[in-house]
Amino acid sequence: MLILVINSGSSSLKYQLIHCADKVAIAKGNCERIGLEDPLFKHEDHTGCQIREVRRMETHADAIHIILETLLDPDRPVIDSLDDITAVGHRVVHGGPYVSEPVVVTEEVKESIRRCYG
Repeated sequence: MLILVINSGSSSLKYQLIHCADKVAIAKGNCERIGLEDPLFKHEDHTGCQIREVRRMETHADAIHIILETLLDPDRPVIDSLDDITAVGHRVVHGGPYVSEPVVVTEEVKESIRRCYG
């Protein structure tokens, strides 16, 4: 099972593609300066292949497209299909006193987060 974990900021997007059984990142990277001059894409996969290049990224959607395009690149594929990704995770910006570390989102966790905004 592969989980794509993202951490999106105002002008950046970090990601890891994690193999759950091994708890190992088989790919990771980030998009910096989204919507700004000279946006930078960095990627590294489990074979050590590294990419570092300036790419056009006006929006976070552009960044996601570049990430998925790279994961599916037929010359150096990390995955064969988007169907290989079982789920996508994203950080919670503010979990208050209830959520202060990475957790699997259960109904109980959702309710804890709701209490922060209720």
